[in-house]
Amino acid sequence: MDKQTQLEIEAAAFRRLRHHMLVDRPDAQNIDLMNLAGFCRNCLSRWYQEAANERGIEMDKGQAREAFYGMPFEEWKAKYQTEASPEQKAAFDVSFKENVTDKDGK
Repeated sequence: MDKQTQLEIEAAAFRRLRHHMLVDRPDAQNIDLMNLAGFCRNCLSRWYQEAANERGIEMDKGQAREAFYGMPFEEWKAKYQTEASPEQKAAFDVSFKENVTDKDGK
């Protein structure tokens, strides 16, 4: 497989994942994504913004988030975001501490 075909296939798979996981499933809260996968819509939108900026494309946080939420972030929050439960917060605290420790090598 040539590099361009590989890039196109990877991009298509990513678009499908993004739509399936992030658009079709607004019930999947960011804290749940963070607890299970270690990243969420905000992480993806930040990576998208950084990639655009690295290529000389000006994009702000709001524009990047809209690309991953499918609407302005504030609108998505009002429609779909729920308050995190104590259990979700506790799982996040454990996961976050483990991830920070792993990255720092401590």
